[in-house]
Amino acid sequence: MIHIFDIDDTVIKRSSAWYFLREAMKDGIIRFSQVRGLPLEWLKYKLGYPNLDFVEHAVKRLAGIERDTLERVAGTCFERRIKPNIYTDAERLIREAQKRGEKVIFATSSLRAIVQPLECFFGIEGSLAGELEFVNGITTGRLVGDSYFGLKKKIAAQAWLDRNGLRPDDVCFYSDSYTDIPLLEYCGKPVAVNPDRTLAREARRRGWQIRRFRTVNNEQ
Repeated sequence: MIHIFDIDDTVIKRSSAWYFLREAMKDGIIRFSQVRGLPLEWLKYKLGYPNLDFVEHAVKRLAGIERDTLERVAGTCFERRIKPNIYTDAERLIREAQKRGEKVIFATSSLRAIVQPLECFFGIEGSLAGELEFVNGITTGRLVGDSYFGLKKKIAAQAWLDRNGLRPDDVCFYSDSYTDIPLLEYCGKPVAVNPDRTLAREARRRGWQIRRFRTVNNEQ
């Protein structure tokens, strides 16, 4: 069995990108004026009208930042904000799968620069996450390739399975979001974790497993 986990609201409470932006603004590498349009995009997403190119537009705000600075802030963000908010049930599932020798990766619309410390924490390699473009160690504000949001995540996961000679029937995919329905229906074992209203309705209709993760590391 292959286990693919979305990250935001599935492995961790809330959004990895939001945690990163808060840390980046605190550090002074991003100003509030650069991100003031993001709450509107979040509202559109919650109302079921997501901008499917949202990630490509959002990363423009990171243009001009040095790679070393991004990695430093991402490391601080992980220790202060992400690690304390890992769901204990998600961590248990990941650790148990790894003990059985089963492959685990993430498939996230977040950026690898943000989630790489989480990968290291779990000893995960080969996840599907957006790659920032750098020139001479400075981010250009563009991605290398596409983001992994909505249908793009399903297409990327399908390509990853094909490259590794794996079948979708052997995949268990965990996600909270209606935007991941294309990948959930593609995989043999879809699991709706803390599903939003649209995904919860679809999961009940299709008979998919629904799980509720509540406790995070800082609440133990």
